[in-house]
Amino acid sequence: MGNPTGQQFEITRGNARAVVTEIGAGLRAFEVGGVPYVEEFPEDAKPPKGAGQVLLPWPNRTKAGKWTFQGEEQQLEITEEARGNAIHGLTRHLEWELLEHAESSITLAVDVEVQPGWPVPLRATVTYEVAPRELVVTHEIRNEGEQPIGVGVGTHPYFRIGDVPTDELTLTLPASRVRPYLGDEQMPYAPEQDVEGTEYDFRSGRVLAGVNLDTAFGSLSASDGEHHFVLSHEDQRLVVWTGPDFRWAQVFTPDDLVGRGRAVAIEPMTCPADALNTGTDLIELEPASSWSGSWGIRVR
Repeated sequence: MGNPTGQQFEITRGNARAVVTEIGAGLRAFEVGGVPYVEEFPEDAKPPKGAGQVLLPWPNRTKAGKWTFQGEEQQLEITEEARGNAIHGLTRHLEWELLEHAESSITLAVDVEVQPGWPVPLRATVTYEVAPRELVVTHEIRNEGEQPIGVGVGTHPYFRIGDVPTDELTLTLPASRVRPYLGDEQMPYAPEQDVEGTEYDFRSGRVLAGVNLDTAFGSLSASDGEHHFVLSHEDQRLVVWTGPDFRWAQVFTPDDLVGRGRAVAIEPMTCPADALNTGTDLIELEPASSWSGSWGIRVR
């Protein structure tokens, strides 16, 4: 039985270090000075609850795996059997091709082939680069087909500040709108609403104790062209920044992440759940055209 995430690629700069996996091109570790800032998992284990995975050509769920492309109904494989949805795209379990591996950066690529439920071929790359106290992640998607198509991309990191318990962290979000989910299927979502006066208002920061989220946040305010999501504890601060095309973030606070218990995922997304059906914030790719966008982690 082979390693479920394939080869492990390490990149370093100064006292910063990250580990990226061959299968799924996922982020398995990011630390500075030996302090972990993402939830890690053993290299001989599957990523628990999607930890660190790249989600494309759509993030989150497509309801019942059904959507329509140019008038024809598409049926994706149901990959979330308990709820009957297609979840987190098509590349999480594929072996990505290593294009370049330098001391402080790595680029991997994958082809999304035409298959049941997905009618247009794509070529995707992801580059991870470490700086002294930062990790920068850049995604690119190219339409290799002969028809235009709308796509989305996301990623699924769980964040931490060393050994500080998740419930002692303060979460600050730049979001003024929210889409709570309805029911056990986690589809459809409730109508988008303002966070003002609701339990979903994190604009001024809230301690995570007692907070339970699996929630899409949008209408993100920007500073210097970036959206800033912050986890903090006393004088420690972790900033997840996303570029302008990452207009959404899913925040997920499971109680049972393997090896950690309570955890918090901040998932940068270019579009919300079920965007293949709604069209909300899909990236429209003409034949032979490409899109790229970035996000990253800064620690203080």
